[in-house]
Amino acid sequence: MKDKKKHLRAAARGNTGAASNLLPLGALAAGFGLAFGAQAQSAAPAEEAAKNETTLAPIKVKAQAEAQGKDSVRATETRIGKGQQELRDIPQSITVVTERLIDDRNLDTMKDALRNTAGITFQAAEGQEEDVRLRGFALQSTGDIFLDGMRDPGFYDRDSFNWDRLEVIRGSASMLFGRGSTGGAVNQVNKQPMLMDQNELSMTLGNGSFVRGTGDFNVKTGEDAALRVNAMVNQADLNGNKINKLGIAPTFRWGIGTRDEFSIGLYKLEYKNGINYGFPWLQSKMNDAFEPDAYYGAASDYMAGGTTYGTLAHTHRFSSDSELRTVLRVGRYNRDQRASAIRFAGAALQPGGVAVSPATIGPGTVLNRGSQNKIQDMDSVYLQSDYSGRFEAFGLKHALLSGIDVAVDDFHRYAAVTPAGVTIPAKPTTTIGTPGDNGAVDEGLRSVRRSQTFDAKAIGIYAQDMVEFIPKWKLLAGLRWDQFDGTYRTFATANLGGTNTTPPGTQTAERARKDSLWSKRFGLLFQPTDSQSYHLSYGTSFNTFGDAYSFDPKGENTPPEASRNIELGGNIDWAQGRFTTRFALFHATKYNERNTDQDSVSPDNYILSGERHAAGIDLDFAGRITPEWELFAAYEWIPSAKVDKGTLVGGEVEGSRPAMTPRHSGTLWTTYRLSPSWRVGGGLNARSGTRPYLVQFYAPKFITADLMAEYTTGNLSFKLNVTNVADKLYADQLYRGHYIPGKARTVQLTSSIKF
Repeated sequence: MKDKKKHLRAAARGNTGAASNLLPLGALAAGFGLAFGAQAQSAAPAEEAAKNETTLAPIKVKAQAEAQGKDSVRATETRIGKGQQELRDIPQSITVVTERLIDDRNLDTMKDALRNTAGITFQAAEGQEEDVRLRGFALQSTGDIFLDGMRDPGFYDRDSFNWDRLEVIRGSASMLFGRGSTGGAVNQVNKQPMLMDQNELSMTLGNGSFVRGTGDFNVKTGEDAALRVNAMVNQADLNGNKINKLGIAPTFRWGIGTRDEFSIGLYKLEYKNGINYGFPWLQSKMNDAFEPDAYYGAASDYMAGGTTYGTLAHTHRFSSDSELRTVLRVGRYNRDQRASAIRFAGAALQPGGVAVSPATIGPGTVLNRGSQNKIQDMDSVYLQSDYSGRFEAFGLKHALLSGIDVAVDDFHRYAAVTPAGVTIPAKPTTTIGTPGDNGAVDEGLRSVRRSQTFDAKAIGIYAQDMVEFIPKWKLLAGLRWDQFDGTYRTFATANLGGTNTTPPGTQTAERARKDSLWSKRFGLLFQPTDSQSYHLSYGTSFNTFGDAYSFDPKGENTPPEASRNIELGGNIDWAQGRFTTRFALFHATKYNERNTDQDSVSPDNYILSGERHAAGIDLDFAGRITPEWELFAAYEWIPSAKVDKGTLVGGEVEGSRPAMTPRHSGTLWTTYRLSPSWRVGGGLNARSGTRPYLVQFYAPKFITADLMAEYTTGNLSFKLNVTNVADKLYADQLYRGHYIPGKARTVQLTSSIKF
């Protein structure tokens, strides 16, 4: 803090050396590095350089006055649009889950964080990956989840220990990110080293033998250099559904705020958790015979995996208004899942030999444990270079974004096979009344054999310009070209014997396709004051058949699907700029969906004749209503959603409301500071009824409530969280044969110390 004041005083005296260091200090006060853009130019004369440097001081003072990073649920800037931008300059709905909200509600994973936004549903899926639906449209784990603006494609259970925030952009986003779905994209923002010494240790204890420790250590190592290390350990035994994970993320950053800034970082996350396949539907409904915290997986079930990646970044600042940021990331992702698909046993195994029904279900009802094993790994290399600059030309103000990104993925999937001559018995059954009974099989007896590979190469080139063509009015136009090239191979895995003469490991098929597409983005912004911004936007997106790293015989010949999003919305600041309201009316359409109707599918490929849409309104509220009272709320209403064309689009009947598309969804979190030491808070999460994909099973509406109380004395704080206070049973993640309940009542106490 003393250093910061010294630099501010020096800048006021015209000390150019101090002014040059003002850039990182102010950015750090805001909690995320500000990037200043302008037209690329060569070294300026001394007088022009002094002019540029003196303009930094007021920008840094503004940054210092911002919400101070983790001390607010309100964000005003983002990098989800590539270059650092104010949220008011992006003509799309964006919700930011800040570090303050993550800490307040103990949000440990991506799914936890996404539940604290609106318009989100989760498909349980067979592999428990983060299969997210936004506005009813699928977000692919391989194409719509990003990390610091770069694709984060691995199938792994993402943890929040190294996050500065989580950003969700709604609507078509292919102009920014390339291939992706209609719904939008999710961006994780990692913590970065800061020019100050700041450390924090936290320990959380809770029911279910829950223990979680995190450390955040930041050390200033030089005038413009710093090292930051975040670490995490988490263990629990939630009635047999275990948590066992470790993570560490060191990052070194130097040249902070100077003309050339560098950073190098490593991230490693490993876990071997339980895997919850939830409860089976009974006559298309949920049944209250199950307890919210019951776990019926076998003791031998597990979900092991994680990721290791390294990141090298360089930012070159041509001036105070333009920069070129280049990032290289090399990573490896792996997953080994041995799961039990929980289903009702047949009538012969049930008490009295009677099939399960609402009248007979009870503690003695027998459940089968099927096997759902998924083993895969992937090596990825990503290179991305983005230029952002502000300049004036022909009497108009421009904000230019342009760049190129390259991705190379090498994906492998494996089969868990019972070797010849080995017998692995079926998993033992259990009953509703005996969850966590420790029934098991020896998973070590299975052989792991490669079954599929997918080699993907992608390149994208984009440019976007936002022009202030008359005062208070801005016009945005962007265009991107992408090429995606994928090759898929399958291999024999079965044991030799009988009529099978194909040795394991023999390639059995190869399929490939290459797609080249253009994506567009247009926007009109009206900003009558510094506290108001209104926009009208149009954007397109596409997703290829290879998004899931596989081609079936028809998909090999089917072009990508396409989508568009139209949005009318705005941002308004209130309470002297402490509180922001965001709103948007949207209409999203997937207008050439793959059609699987038997009457319209050709022998060689799928027909892109399907169409569906979702239309509604998004609302976000974030900030301080008073200095003591803080609020974060998000709500989405989708009154209109329908499968418009195709007799049977992906199994959904024309004219029906698409699955996983609730009419209402939202979240609320509010806190109040009673005194300098005491802060209390509470919140709600809610969703109206909806159904899973392909079936008519129905998940009813729910509302859950959370509470929090925090006491702070000096550098020490204690926080008590109670989640799902009423211990409500509700279907959180949905699938055809089962649903996974939301988190049962949890009580957690967190102690933290800063030093």
